[in-house]
Amino acid sequence: MAGPLLRFASVPIATVLLFAPAVALAEMPEPVRAMIDAAIATGDKAKVATVVEIARQTNPDDAAEIDALHDAFLTDRKEAEALARAEEEEELRQASLLDNWSGKGEVGAFRSTGNNSNIGLSGAVELAREGIDWTHQLRLRADYQRSNGATTRERYFAAYEPRYQIDKGFFAYGLGQFESDRFQGYDARYAVSAGIGYRIIDESDLTLSAKLGPAYRFTEFTNGTSEGRIAALAGLDFDWAITDRVKLTQDSNVTSETGGTATAVVDSSNVSLNLLTGLQLKVSDKVSTRLSYQVDYESNPPAGTENTDTLSRFTLIYGF
Repeated sequence: MAGPLLRFASVPIATVLLFAPAVALAEMPEPVRAMIDAAIATGDKAKVATVVEIARQTNPDDAAEIDALHDAFLTDRKEAEALARAEEEEELRQASLLDNWSGKGEVGAFRSTGNNSNIGLSGAVELAREGIDWTHQLRLRADYQRSNGATTRERYFAAYEPRYQIDKGFFAYGLGQFESDRFQGYDARYAVSAGIGYRIIDESDLTLSAKLGPAYRFTEFTNGTSEGRIAALAGLDFDWAITDRVKLTQDSNVTSETGGTATAVVDSSNVSLNLLTGLQLKVSDKVSTRLSYQVDYESNPPAGTENTDTLSRFTLIYGF
């Protein structure tokens, strides 16, 4: 008699134990689920993580289901991000050489010392194209001034530099460059170079890269002579975003950036050194102002010219 009674009593007990977890999972409060769903709808990982953590602390019995919702969201986000990267990469691969260029135009005032001591105007254009492995950069700059009917400064500069990213750190570069500065003693100076570079620091707010390679330079002097020489080129490029957003006035948000470049070309008779340091303030998404200081040094300049020129610029920049 006892045996049948025990068997009969055990059935409902086992049934309750079997279905108890399912009942607990099904009883997640609707406001909690709605709160998690609303956070997931934003697509913000940090916001979802915060809401999920609060939900787990206030509803420990529903932790398994809450974690399942969170894991499903993370999986969907990972798949969506991978798909977006693949689409972006395919778009870059299919783009022609004329696509995906961005740039900025710059115009402003300058003050020079050295062979000249004047105040005048400066203009520049910089274009860049970034691909999967290749980047291209084109720079054009002109400084020109007339005082009392006479030209007192006339300098033109153009450079094209393609780069191939070998891996995360190393890259190969090429460089073609043209300069003209009668007040430094040459009508035209051409330089070509190719070599290897390395990204020493590559952070979101701080980058530092260096490059080194052989070069050939051909110079046409203002006295009618010319010369071509084998040389070596060394370059350094430094950029530092001091802060993301700095409020200067009630209506303007400003980002401060400082950066510098240094390029040295060395041959058997002359060393040319160019140093450029600047502070850039971003006024809006398109407009920035920039204060820069440039030093041009020639160890063996033509007769009658000084070996060091400096140039301070205050310019307005428009990005496009």
